[in-house]
Formats: sequence, C-alpha cells, structure tokens
Amino acid sequence: MSKESSNAQSRSVTVDDAGVRRQLADGSEESVTWADLSAVVIRVIPEGPWKEDVFLMLAGADGKGTAIPSGDPAADALIERLQALPGFDNERFIEAMTTDADEAYVVWKRSDGES
Repeated sequence: MSKESSNAQSRSVTVDDAGVRRQLADGSEESVTWADLSAVVIRVIPEGPWKEDVFLMLAGADGKGTAIPSGDPAADALIERLQALPGFDNERFIEAMTTDADEAYVVWKRSDGES
C-alpha cells in the first residue's frame, strides 16, 4: 500500500468472498485477500468536506494492501464485511467515522490463532 494510494483515483473497487481489489485509474491494482488480512485502520485526513477525507486501510500479512475511500460505492459492502470480523472494534470505528482529527484508528487486528 503506497503513500500515494490514498490520493490515487479509483476506477473500481470489488468486495467479494476472496477479498478486496481496488483498480486504480492508472491501470494498477491494489488488493488483499480475507485470508491474508492482518489489520484494518481507518485513516482520517483533514481534507473534507470537498475532498475524500476518510479511508479504510486494509493491510495484508505480506505488508501489502489497499486504501478504500469511504465515499466509494463499494464502501458500504466493505464496512459490512469488516464489522463481521471477530473482535472488530465498532466503538473505535464510530469514533473514527465521526471525527475530523488527523489520525489513524486501528479498528481490527488479526489475533494469533485466527485464520
């Protein structure tokens, strides 16, 4: 997941049983499978209300992942899937989604015994 990924324009985002894929406007792709998902972070950047300011950062065990803008049409389906993860911190998630602080909120991390 590159630093520029949160600024890059999405062409499409797919959320399915395999994982999450974000096709970027430049033709490149970022993705993470559910099996490899190791952490979910909500990144708030004080850019709103005219620019995208909340990103769902999905990190894979291999250090790769993707950043999905919360305003993307696929974000609702993604959030629903994320909230079903065991140990997902809904209170922290709500805090992140209702603030304008420049901060990263860890809302889920894979526990050692999880697959």
